[in-house]
Amino acid sequence: MSLDFGEILNYTFWNNSVREYLIVFGVFVLSIIVLKFFKYVIVKKLKALIDHTRTELDDLIINVIDSLGWPLYLLLALYLGCQFIQLPELLEKAIYYLFLISVVYYLVKGFQRIINYVFERFIKREEEKQGKEFDPSVIRLLNKIAKIVLWLVAIIIILQNLGYNISTLVAGLGIGGIAIAFALQNILGDIFSSFSIYLDKPFQVGDFIIVSNDMGVVKKIGIKSTRIQTLQGEELVVSNKELTETRVHNYKKMEKRRIVFTFGVLYETPTEKIKKIPALIKDIIDKVDLAEIDRVHFKAFGDFSLNFEVVYYLNSSDYNQYMDTQQEINLAIKEQFEKEGIIFAYPTQTVFINKTE
Repeated sequence: MSLDFGEILNYTFWNNSVREYLIVFGVFVLSIIVLKFFKYVIVKKLKALIDHTRTELDDLIINVIDSLGWPLYLLLALYLGCQFIQLPELLEKAIYYLFLISVVYYLVKGFQRIINYVFERFIKREEEKQGKEFDPSVIRLLNKIAKIVLWLVAIIIILQNLGYNISTLVAGLGIGGIAIAFALQNILGDIFSSFSIYLDKPFQVGDFIIVSNDMGVVKKIGIKSTRIQTLQGEELVVSNKELTETRVHNYKKMEKRRIVFTFGVLYETPTEKIKKIPALIKDIIDKVDLAEIDRVHFKAFGDFSLNFEVVYYLNSSDYNQYMDTQQEINLAIKEQFEKEGIIFAYPTQTVFINKTE
């Protein structure tokens, strides 16, 4: 007894005929050929084309497509082929879940590369603008957070397709997140404050700031704390939360510095010389490059001196330039007063004795 070819094709086992299995095999092989042609011919030609372009975005897209691995292609071909036959429910679900996990995995990897590209491009641009003053730690933290969120979303999508009730899971994660937030509220407060400092930019690396009773130059803005080099030389570490909750005086933002200083001369100084002092001071400050005179006044009769008040503006925010300018003015005043015979006052006490017979 012999079977012809038609009977062989119609022979059925596991609820599918041989013809259907051959169709599955043909679809699988054809899918592999098409995907191989896509990967090694089309993608290769596209890569050759974009090598002549100046933009980096097209390179990124082609590299993401090229990074799709053969596990995804094989599972895709198998999944397409299995649509033409009836499989046991368990096997059908297993193939579907493997294909789903593979698709989600490669999608997440592709989005990760896009996220890296966006953040690294931003960091590069800021480094070109700010130089060594730019601290990328906050941006890199945001990059990591974005990737973690991406993986969490991917896991939730997979679990939802596996038939799990994700509402319970999300509620549990929410409660757990609240508990963790309470336990780490100080650390999280500093981290969110670092985001606030980065976005609002109340100060940057290299700025001279005053915080409460401390002052110095900002050396580093970290995730949890900011490091300040004080005038005394030591490094002051201040939590970011404290910096966002207190007043910060930023002298780097100051275009002009208003300077007020006083001096006193002896009561014995003749009135004619007292009248000449404002003009002398104005003439001295007018000759200083960065200084701009505002006013000079004989302000008050002191306990042991005739007091003058001088106000001028320094066209610079640099503290060293302020001190150099003030020193130049002080030396010029002393030199001019010596020429005019005007004597600075110093603490003295005069005792008057009434002599009675």
